[in-house]
Amino acid sequence: MLCLGRSLDSPCTLALLVGFQFAFVVYFSLGGFKGLVSVLVRSADPEFDYSKPHDVYTNLSQLGAPLIHPETTGATALASGREHLKDCPDPSPLLVGPVAVLLSSSFSLDQIRDRNPLVLPGGRYLPPDCEPRHHTAVIIPYRNRQAHLRALLYHLHPFLQRQQLHYGIYIVHQMGNSTFNRAKLLNVGVKEALKDGEWQCLFLHDVDLLPENDHNLYVCDPKSPKHVSVAMDKFRYRLPYPQYFGGVSALTPDQYMKMNGFPNQYWGWGGEDDDIAARVRLSGMKITRPSVAVGHYKMIKHRGDRGNEENPRRFDLLIRTRSNWKSDGLNSLTYELLSKELEPLYTNLSVHIGEDPRKPQKTHPPYKSPEGSQKKQTPPQAPGSTDLQKTQKAKKDAAGGPGRERGGSVSEGQGGSHQDGGVRKANETRGVALPGRLGNHSFGVPAQEGGVKNVSAQVT
Repeated sequence: MLCLGRSLDSPCTLALLVGFQFAFVVYFSLGGFKGLVSVLVRSADPEFDYSKPHDVYTNLSQLGAPLIHPETTGATALASGREHLKDCPDPSPLLVGPVAVLLSSSFSLDQIRDRNPLVLPGGRYLPPDCEPRHHTAVIIPYRNRQAHLRALLYHLHPFLQRQQLHYGIYIVHQMGNSTFNRAKLLNVGVKEALKDGEWQCLFLHDVDLLPENDHNLYVCDPKSPKHVSVAMDKFRYRLPYPQYFGGVSALTPDQYMKMNGFPNQYWGWGGEDDDIAARVRLSGMKITRPSVAVGHYKMIKHRGDRGNEENPRRFDLLIRTRSNWKSDGLNSLTYELLSKELEPLYTNLSVHIGEDPRKPQKTHPPYKSPEGSQKKQTPPQAPGSTDLQKTQKAKKDAAGGPGRERGGSVSEGQGGSHQDGGVRKANETRGVALPGRLGNHSFGVPAQEGGVKNVSAQVT
């Protein structure tokens, strides 16, 4: 007020002009009105220093000894000795925040297993000293990514153990040479995982994404589907567009069924994540996300995959999402479960999901056993499991069981043997059935004619 009425060249007036210019520069340097508000109004989001990450195996020594032997199977054995346990604290006291990420792991699966002694067969884990509040199935669509899988398993197991979750990791391995179909593999993984009966949360996870902050909890939002990988280094730790739903996402079984699962028609790269985001909206739900400060991920760089080329039909399919989502999804899913194997670090689901309708059909030659008899073609064993099962294979070969040819490539290096050259069905390898609070889940959809082989249409 003291400057009013004075000439424009007075020191007071000049000071006001300089002040206005400074405020103008600050306003736009902060990104306009929203940036200014974020500075003036204190944000509730935590701040993390990603320049000083912890080792991903920090605090694992505090987990204590297991209450059961790691090789014990069966729900009764797993439930025994846990009646006196209290609920795990919320949040977990073992969390450290930002963790270092090794994009290329030099560890073998044997070494990773040794570093995670509390992980049970099938990649299952239960906190040894408290009753978990959350039960999460991590479902990973997979083919020909052995190095990526090792890096993810090395990183994800200790990451989830510090969150004190009851979790299991499922690898859905697409067999054959047909075009890759990520969304359909996720459908298969969800349906097979829910047969174990205990999962309250379904985490859909690309094999090449590694989380950087263990405060990014692998639990579901009970009200809305959650997109988790909101800040990837590939996109300079920013969300590429508002409706992006790719990478890592999480849904409850009820949310999954409400949107009729995921589309089955996206053969090749691109489009399915946008279709899934549209299904969320069309089914009357909204997408939630963690804060950008927490949802950091690093992507393992790789070249384009053979058999996963860009899908030229993706835009035509997206246009039809509104009219197709109720008929293309869980209720139209068909596949053949070739084997379900409880590996030390994960549950491997080898599946045949059909052929890309755009390409000519190929017939697979019958498998020839060493004795020369014609037998049903046997799928390669679990991805990357060769070094974990040399002893078992030697025992089987000594007992006269037929071995299988093993190659040196990533896709052929998943060796092992099936006795009698046959395929082990899901009901023959049920393995660990952990106790849970979810109960039986029925999909509530009629089985389709010519549909799923070797599996039932209802979760048991």
